[in-house]
Amino acid sequence: MVLDRERIGDLLGVPAERVTDRGSSHAWTLHRVRLADGREVFVKAADDQAGVFAAEAAGLRWLAAAGPGTPVAEVLAADDHHLVLPWLPAESPSAEAAERFGRELAGLHSSSRPAEYGAPWPGYIAELPLDNTLTDADGGVAWPRWYAERRLEPFLRSGARHLSTSDVRLFERVIEEIDALAGPPEPPSRIHGDLWSGNLLWSGGRGLLIDPAAHGGHRETDLAMLALFGAPHISRVLAAYDEVAPLPAGWRERVPLHQLHPLLVHVALFGGSYRGSAVDAAEAALALAG
Repeated sequence: MVLDRERIGDLLGVPAERVTDRGSSHAWTLHRVRLADGREVFVKAADDQAGVFAAEAAGLRWLAAAGPGTPVAEVLAADDHHLVLPWLPAESPSAEAAERFGRELAGLHSSSRPAEYGAPWPGYIAELPLDNTLTDADGGVAWPRWYAERRLEPFLRSGARHLSTSDVRLFERVIEEIDALAGPPEPPSRIHGDLWSGNLLWSGGRGLLIDPAAHGGHRETDLAMLALFGAPHISRVLAAYDEVAPLPAGWRERVPLHQLHPLLVHVALFGGSYRGSAVDAAEAALALAG
């Protein structure tokens, strides 16, 4: 899509003077825009991604509403064709920035907890719909079934064409045994929901959350996602997190269970190249059942 400079000016109340294209991602294009008042902003643009942009904007604002110091990029404007954030110069993360992010992520997960799993808006992960149907937390006991029904089953169905019959049966076993695999009950947290390293922007001496699939969920999901493709200084992030919000016993062994959803998403999006990783995660998760 060619960026509508006039529309960006209307959204922000300041004319857009210069646009630098920054490539594309999924179904949208990326742009750096200099405004007449000297500010620079980051813009996603698409012909028709109203639901995706609305979900991203709602998720960022909802995460930020957890309280001061929440490590979330600010939403400046959004409409059916654009999402506008501040331009945040990327930098290499230091150990100190990683520790700060760990503490701030723990604060996000621990404060202003939602009463339900899910979110009050239709969700997306990349361009794929996410079922955010709200479910009463019931002391945390409801999460395993919510995760199975809203995160695992839909993407098992959509990715099944890339899987063998025995693969599908393996994932079905995880779903059947989810209550035994999920660990001790946890109340819902405000989570990013897609926190791989590419959705963590290091800028200004801290880590900032971008591109969320935000919802009320299990805090171990965000930590498992950080590990999935290798976040920098992850051991420092986790140590700082654990100091602020200690993690329950066995959380490391449950990482594959929480990684299974994003891996099935990758199977649905990209095909069989992610099949092996998803199968490995399912087998590791089932090992917890003994």
